[in-house]
Amino acid sequence: MDMDTVLNYLNQYGSYFLFLIVFLEYLNLPGLPSGIIMPAAGILIYRGHVNFWSAISVSVLAGLSGSLVLYLLGYYFGKPLIDKVYFKYEKTQRSIDKLFNYLKHYGSQGVFLIRLMPVARTLVSLVAGTYRLNVASFLVFSSGGIFVWNAVFIYLGYAFGNFFIS
Repeated sequence: MDMDTVLNYLNQYGSYFLFLIVFLEYLNLPGLPSGIIMPAAGILIYRGHVNFWSAISVSVLAGLSGSLVLYLLGYYFGKPLIDKVYFKYEKTQRSIDKLFNYLKHYGSQGVFLIRLMPVARTLVSLVAGTYRLNVASFLVFSSGGIFVWNAVFIYLGYAFGNFFIS
């Protein structure tokens, strides 16, 4: 999907589309990566169609919602799910091992930094649930990392919005 199509969907469906796409991304489902959807929201802010704080709020809420679903899946079904991912997708093995070690060392505070790392930022929810981190502190530190990640990408779309004037 190209940027114009994303912009059209965002313009037409607004916060609903933004929420859905970000929610699905944080569930690790295929779709639009944040590197496309967040800048598209920023472009619409530049054009005056969307409010910055509304876009940030919706994107953080969607990210937390998707993260919580994955956390709960990890909490209740973690070992079998991790094993399935671990053995089906060999490229994720090293990342999963690193996440477990990082969470063992830093706990919930480490979630904030992991949220700023591509790939690991969406896998951390499943691993944190499996590791049984405290859900409240997981959500607090996740919200901070999700806020920073989304705000940066939304701002980039806003800053370069003049390149996408149609």
